[in-house]
Amino acid sequence: MPYGATGFTETSARATLRARTRALCESFPAEYWRETDRNRRYPQEFVDALTTDGLLAVLIPPEYGGAGLGIREASIIVEEINRSGGHSAACHAQMYTMGAVLRHGTAEQKTEYLPAIAAGTLRLQAFSVTEDSGSDTTQITTRADRDGDDFVISGHKTWTSRIDESDLLIVLARTQDAPAKPTDGLTLFLVDLRQVRAEQPEAIEVVKVRTMFNYATNQVHYRSLRVPATAVIGTIGQGFRHALDGWNAERILLASEAIGDGYWFIKNATEYAGTRQVFGRPIGLNQGVQFPIADAFMKISAADLMRYRAAELFDSGSPCGAEANMAKHLASEASWLAANVCLDTYGGYGFVDEYDVERKFRETRMFSVAPVNNNMIKSFVATKVLGLPKSY
Repeated sequence: MPYGATGFTETSARATLRARTRALCESFPAEYWRETDRNRRYPQEFVDALTTDGLLAVLIPPEYGGAGLGIREASIIVEEINRSGGHSAACHAQMYTMGAVLRHGTAEQKTEYLPAIAAGTLRLQAFSVTEDSGSDTTQITTRADRDGDDFVISGHKTWTSRIDESDLLIVLARTQDAPAKPTDGLTLFLVDLRQVRAEQPEAIEVVKVRTMFNYATNQVHYRSLRVPATAVIGTIGQGFRHALDGWNAERILLASEAIGDGYWFIKNATEYAGTRQVFGRPIGLNQGVQFPIADAFMKISAADLMRYRAAELFDSGSPCGAEANMAKHLASEASWLAANVCLDTYGGYGFVDEYDVERKFRETRMFSVAPVNNNMIKSFVATKVLGLPKSY
């Protein structure tokens, strides 16, 4: 099977980056991922290896010790992790949360934190936004009230992942009631968790949430967490807009992970269909097995193209909301199709953990609902791209 359908976009430098990532992933075989999934254990060794290799610092500019590459290169890394049988959820947040600091952080914030992140001595993995209002971010109620030179943050967040595995935390909180626009009045904060753990351990309560796959996610209660005003990222009251940069990057990267999953499913289904003998012949001789695999491959390949288009626009600084959302939608739908095709190909063996199909099946299902439900993307495309009436 060809390695992908987008060879014309793969410069020699990107091909080298892909091979470098693939080589690192080979040191973490399927048994490693089964163990971490079974025990819901954070894959610390894998994240440490990525950090040491500099792969989590590709978006950081060279002057701060990073590679200074774009979202296209970052997307290749996370794709390759998933394509190799791993799971990027343990580390992808460091890439997509970086945009808020890079684009809107102060010079002091960048100087203080980015070199340490690039060197691997500091980890930015936690992004605390979602509340019970779900995708309606404008309705969040977690507050940050000014108190002299500080802000005091109080409230409750759901789905704050990897906070225990992170040194830094980005929090979106309300700093203004009844703003002129629903998207105003929210502010981003960069919280140094090292200081909080040492000086205000009672200010953050973390409640672990066990999910159907290994995601290290939590509910978080902020109880009068005091942070300095210097923790504000960008402009007070404009945090929603600042976070949008990260959301487009997040959609592109998660699309890339889904594409990686899709290629993994196709590869394994193809190999199994070619070797599994039933009634004295490979099951892959049957068109009822061939055609679904071919169909899934074509859909993954098409989503791959949209991923690169969205990444190209993002890296050029052009508007890419539509393309980023469509890439996430197409990739997640294609990976879920490929997952079902792979499971159908394996039959009952697909449910046995030693084949890894059931693990990857569970992992890839998330992409259809997070970080935004695919139905919301359909609504976005219908109203914002096509100009159809918006329902209320």
